[in-house]
Amino acid sequence: MKEQVISSLKKITNLSECDLDRILEIPKDKNLGDFAFPCFFLAKTMKKNPVQIAQELSNTIDKKNFEKVEAKGAYLNFFLKKANLAKEVLTKVLKEKSKFGSSNLGNGKKIVIDLSAPNIAKPFGIGHLRSTIIGNSIAETAKFIGFKVIKINYLGDWGTQFGKLILGYKKWGNEKELKKNPILHLQELYVRVNKSEEFEEESREEFKKLEEGDKENLKLWKKFRELSLVEFNRIYDILNVKFDITSGESEYNHKMDTVIKMLKEKRLLKESDGAQVVDLDKYNLGVCLLKKSDGATLYATRDITAAIDRYNRFKFDQMIYEVGAEQKLHFKQFFKVLELSGHSWAKECVHVSHGLYLDSDGKKFSTRKGKTVYMSDILDETINLAKKEIEKREKISKTEIDKRAKAIALSAIVYGDLKNYRENDAIFDIDRFISFEGNTGPYILYAYARANSILAKKKAPIKFEIPELDEATKQLVLRLNEFPESVLKAYNLLAPNIIANYVHSLSQQFNEWYHSSQVIGSVQESFRLNVVKSTVQVIENALKLLGIPLIKRM
Repeated sequence: MKEQVISSLKKITNLSECDLDRILEIPKDKNLGDFAFPCFFLAKTMKKNPVQIAQELSNTIDKKNFEKVEAKGAYLNFFLKKANLAKEVLTKVLKEKSKFGSSNLGNGKKIVIDLSAPNIAKPFGIGHLRSTIIGNSIAETAKFIGFKVIKINYLGDWGTQFGKLILGYKKWGNEKELKKNPILHLQELYVRVNKSEEFEEESREEFKKLEEGDKENLKLWKKFRELSLVEFNRIYDILNVKFDITSGESEYNHKMDTVIKMLKEKRLLKESDGAQVVDLDKYNLGVCLLKKSDGATLYATRDITAAIDRYNRFKFDQMIYEVGAEQKLHFKQFFKVLELSGHSWAKECVHVSHGLYLDSDGKKFSTRKGKTVYMSDILDETINLAKKEIEKREKISKTEIDKRAKAIALSAIVYGDLKNYRENDAIFDIDRFISFEGNTGPYILYAYARANSILAKKKAPIKFEIPELDEATKQLVLRLNEFPESVLKAYNLLAPNIIANYVHSLSQQFNEWYHSSQVIGSVQESFRLNVVKSTVQVIENALKLLGIPLIKRM
């Protein structure tokens, strides 16, 4: 319906469709119409008062497709024909189904997304959650609008810490404890080795042996990696996140010399106190350290090597790194090094940053009582809270409780994060997240389940008449119509919160409509059943983009 407004305005102004799409507003006060065009934008070119322009446009615009068009101050307000609106929106949703809101904007172009990236032999902490679910939602949204997406989980599986782990395991390791709880046991060993400086030299020796291909150390490293992946994959299964490729820093361990050589040939490398650096001072980016004085490489070296390898393999059109905001300088530096070394595609590399998790008291949520906050504990705690909420409401089988609790817990965690703009710090309050009321994931699932319960009693007929719409129905239909635009905006800004906020507002709108509009047994039953069916479809489409599972009963 917005297209009709744009088309009508284009005929009587000198503005493009793109400009009109950007300028048009949706008034908060429904008495001011469904769309409003602010005439300030024409004042300079027309050299007239915006109020006068609004009145003149009101007199000349073709009103046949609208209920009415009126000038109000400096605005031209458009009121849509309710019946036409409902017919167009519902027909589109019911016809396109799971594809409603999708597009071919991407036209098959390739996007590589680097997300999650936990460290081997360390707990999957709460800090990795944001990268995982924000990156996953961006990936699913990009797919939905026609991009070919390659999701990469780039593990932290190399570095001097493995020398410490190997040494710790050789000194105090227990095979039985390793199999029972590998992450916990390895972390205990790592902490124990770090307690004393006397193990520093031995740890360096063990890592050196690993780098040189020592069979025993390589065997231990592989075992630690495989056991860690088992635990990580258990968490990914609960989070419903899948990757196209799982790789790691170790993949580039023997490829970095080629990059160092390339940077030397291009005369970008300089020596500074025995270290190899790229001076980026004139770009206000400081110095990018690529090789220490002892010959050790760094994250920047590995990331540059990995980026070049990925471009050679995938010929991507864009590469997105979903990593915390504290790494902004790192990404600016290595993107600039890539650009200066002649890789034109470096300009298509994007760092999508996110803020910190904060505890319910607003303080940094990285530790609790001095301990690491494990993602597995958070998931277990949330699922148990969800079970208690379900058990309060009805008696059902244990299998059904487990299924619903997992979905509700995931909706609480994922929506609790994604409703915030990714660069903002986010309060992580599970007790509040799990509520069936307010701005929460379970509230959205509850609206979805309520709508499905209506359709379970009576199916929506294929044919239905469009009646005269009341205001509540009109507002719900308008909200349904906003979904495609929300998807495009979320992708353009790489901001999943736009879809999250949209689906919450749709759920609110549906609940308000449900309380004021009888469905089954009403004169408008056929029509209203299709309104319910369309709402179910759009909530489904939105939740899939957020990575939230669907359950038809709460």
